[in-house]
Amino acid sequence: MTKILWVVAGALVDKAGRVLLAQRPAGKNLAGFWEFPGGKIEQGETPREALARELFEELGIAVAPETMIPCSFVSYDYPAFHLVMPLFVCRAWSGEITGKEGQSVAWTDWSDDLPLAPADTDLAKVLRIFLKNF
Repeated sequence: MTKILWVVAGALVDKAGRVLLAQRPAGKNLAGFWEFPGGKIEQGETPREALARELFEELGIAVAPETMIPCSFVSYDYPAFHLVMPLFVCRAWSGEITGKEGQSVAWTDWSDDLPLAPADTDLAKVLRIFLKNF
């Protein structure tokens, strides 16, 4: 039986329409690839609550769960597990963004063609369409 891993991701969008991505650090699965920040949904958490917690732990910012806008989700088969990941758009937060877990972070307008983790690639396609119409 395949293990299903539930995680949540956030597309932080600045006033210029750029999106924040985080680079997976050395020593982790998919090291070097870029992804939307987020992480595992803990027992008893809603996806929005989990994302607020993860953004604080990973980036040092506070995002009110009620301001997160659901955008899309991905269901992706990795060799060791099946990933289910909703993506929320976040346009407002407080605090200074820093990679608190040693990860690099970068604002992208997609022209720099950063190599995305496989599951994040599908989300990025939908996000680009979403942001053009939102």
